[in-house]
Amino acid sequence: MNIFLTGGTGHIGSAVLPALISAGHSVTALVRTAEKAATVRAAGAEAVVGDMQDLDLVRRVAAGAGAVVATASPGDATSSSVETAFTEAALDGLPPGATFLRTGGVWVHGSAPDLTEETPRNAPALVRWRDELDSRVLTAAGIRSIIIEPGTVYGHGAGIPALVFAGERVGDPAALRLVGPGTQHWTTVHVEDLADLYVAALERAESGSVYLGVSGDNPTVRELGEAASRRLGLGGRVVAEDAAALVERLGGFGEALLLDQQATGEKARRELSWKPTRRSLVEEFIAGAYDPS
Repeated sequence: MNIFLTGGTGHIGSAVLPALISAGHSVTALVRTAEKAATVRAAGAEAVVGDMQDLDLVRRVAAGAGAVVATASPGDATSSSVETAFTEAALDGLPPGATFLRTGGVWVHGSAPDLTEETPRNAPALVRWRDELDSRVLTAAGIRSIIIEPGTVYGHGAGIPALVFAGERVGDPAALRLVGPGTQHWTTVHVEDLADLYVAALERAESGSVYLGVSGDNPTVRELGEAASRRLGLGGRVVAEDAAALVERLGGFGEALLLDQQATGEKARRELSWKPTRRSLVEEFIAGAYDPS
């Protein structure tokens, strides 16, 4: 299948790209610079230099694809408008029967101790805009639509987990300040396991499917902080951060980091035979994958 991929040099997309090629698909990656074009070509993909906000370009590339796999996002206040405009252009360009696979996120469900794809949405303000766009994708006429909702994505020392190591050192003896109170659980997934899920969903998912991209490992932030503290030579010592202080420091992003979520990812295992196998996030910390350089 010829796949139009966005975000091919980002944290998720850079893992999805080689996974798609290894599975026998051809990939055309939209990148913003000649340097990034060289990167995706070296990985075996064709490159189109441009911007996801160039909607005429998006329509043209989508028209020649059997599937669009969207992993790119500005990651700022423009995310809603940019992702929505891109999605509309891609859906307009795709030929009938083609596939649109959108990257959502598990945060849209809010806090839940046994979160599934059916858990009602209770999104924090940061990602509340996703509801309307996800619904638009799932109800697109003539298109096979799929949404994957990743948890906290880790691997190769990148992603949100790096924030744990960046915590302030406080007290004497010094302790690592946690991201929030530490009692909250984060759903997690290794980026390479997540890439395997994208391939499985692209190849086997039914139209209208939604899958949580989570491994089933749901550490507390305190567990993560203690592992980081040991790696930083602080003996596992940690101190909680007041929730209000986290929100004051990071705004809406901080509110999302306070969500207490646990999930198994059982649906993807059952329907797509997905088998996450990479080491857990705590194991990544213990192995030194997130040690400051």
